[in-house]
Amino acid sequence: MFTVKQMRYFDALATHLHFRKAAESVFVSQPALSAQIAEMENLAGSPLFERANKTVLLTELGHILWPRIKIILQEIRALEELTEQKSGILQSRLRLGIIPTIAPYLLPDLIQALKKQYPVLTLELREALTDRLLEELRNGELDAVIAAMPVHDPYLTGQHLFDDRFLIATSANNNDVLPSPLTQGNAALEKLLLLEEGHCLRDQALEVCAIPRERTLVNFGATSMATLLQMVSNDMGLTLIPEIAIRSEVPHKNIRIVPFSDGSPKRQIGLFWRKQSLRLADFKALASCVQQSAEKIMLQSDELDKLLNNNRDFN
Repeated sequence: MFTVKQMRYFDALATHLHFRKAAESVFVSQPALSAQIAEMENLAGSPLFERANKTVLLTELGHILWPRIKIILQEIRALEELTEQKSGILQSRLRLGIIPTIAPYLLPDLIQALKKQYPVLTLELREALTDRLLEELRNGELDAVIAAMPVHDPYLTGQHLFDDRFLIATSANNNDVLPSPLTQGNAALEKLLLLEEGHCLRDQALEVCAIPRERTLVNFGATSMATLLQMVSNDMGLTLIPEIAIRSEVPHKNIRIVPFSDGSPKRQIGLFWRKQSLRLADFKALASCVQQSAEKIMLQSDELDKLLNNNRDFN
């Protein structure tokens, strides 16, 4: 008989078809996952995965077992949620996914707030791009996800958390944006730096600046906001910066912040979970904590005024 742990590891490997990625998704080491898969194959009396030249594929038996194992894991998760609800609000394990353009700025304060308010909570964090997080949420690998709205999925629901305004970040030595008011339609697109494909912030920047997706921009895609802003500070171009990143990123770099003259575009950040989940009270409590943390991180009006006047000493 397979154990629950083995079935979870099997599901992770069948999903990712990569031992390291599968191990990371279930928060164990790669050798630990490999050992459990090997034991599972011994119990099955046949290989469940083909391994050749760093390629992992499901065998015929693996394909037969996978949908049945997914059903079993879903039922087990439903039982766990029933137990967790009885234990009280945020008193058990919570697996939270969060997108990379939010995680480094929100998590330091949020983690401390959750530890203080819910000391018994076991928080497991997963940072990844939106599509991956939503897939893992649908599959029951995550309990909730913090990402940009909207999310169109019949199996998920969510709650608005906060608005995150966009401003323009440029090098302090760059005067290109000074002569005229900057609007969403006249940003210096030939110098616009974006995150690499797959980041929702890239899509949002294209939408904010009304840029056709097929248009050729700067031929470089950064993997993180920190890298993008380092490029900006070295006068390699300009970019859109979400307000949540300003307090952490701007004081340490040679960056000047310029507002849009026709109103600040923004993205909406939400918390998402499965419609069938029984942990609504947990998610409402988590949403409240996120909103409180975000309020601390976002700039107050006087701080933003100082920043826009090139006074970056606002810590």
